[in-house]
Amino acid sequence: MPVRSGKIRVLVVDDHPVVCRGLSAILQTEQGMSVVGQAFNGEQAVRMFQEHRPDVTLMDLRMPGMSGVDAIRAIREISPNASFVVLTTYHGDEDIHRALQAGAQSYLLKGMSDNELVEAIRSVHAGLRYLPQPVRESLANRPPKSELTGRELQVLRLIVKGMSNRQIAEALGITEPTVKWHVNILLSRLNVCDRTQAAVAALQRGIVEF
Repeated sequence: MPVRSGKIRVLVVDDHPVVCRGLSAILQTEQGMSVVGQAFNGEQAVRMFQEHRPDVTLMDLRMPGMSGVDAIRAIREISPNASFVVLTTYHGDEDIHRALQAGAQSYLLKGMSDNELVEAIRSVHAGLRYLPQPVRESLANRPPKSELTGRELQVLRLIVKGMSNRQIAEALGITEPTVKWHVNILLSRLNVCDRTQAAVAALQRGIVEF
């Protein structure tokens, strides 16, 4: 059982070791905070959470293997009240939406000040949500009714890969007219005019990773 020191105990997760160690060094110098571990991927984050039971987990979003969002979901199955601050370079509204839906209480963009990082951790530890203005604006600009079905997401991923309707139909085992129907729905949901714009929007918003 982890020993409680009275400090906010933080687990730092980032697939770039230099970033992970840099963040840890910043937090270790902060009065009232203690870094209990460093993890370099999602699977390791889940294991280290079980071992250390930190008060707050500082989580990278996109990592090889298990993503940050999937790691948050896995940890919250273990501990439903676990607290998370997501720290990432990705500011698409879908990235933010997925992270918050998974259970993150804060979403920060890399490049924020040390003070903002510390403030976010303290706020989340206190049971509050912490979302900087650019993040709130991205969420506010998220198009209504933009949730995609599983099939629509499959089609969109293949569009991003540059596949034609015929190639998509063959890959998914459906007819070409069915693909055209899905494409038309996607254009409407993404509020774009053609497939190229759909691919760009999907990548910019974080709906699809390239």
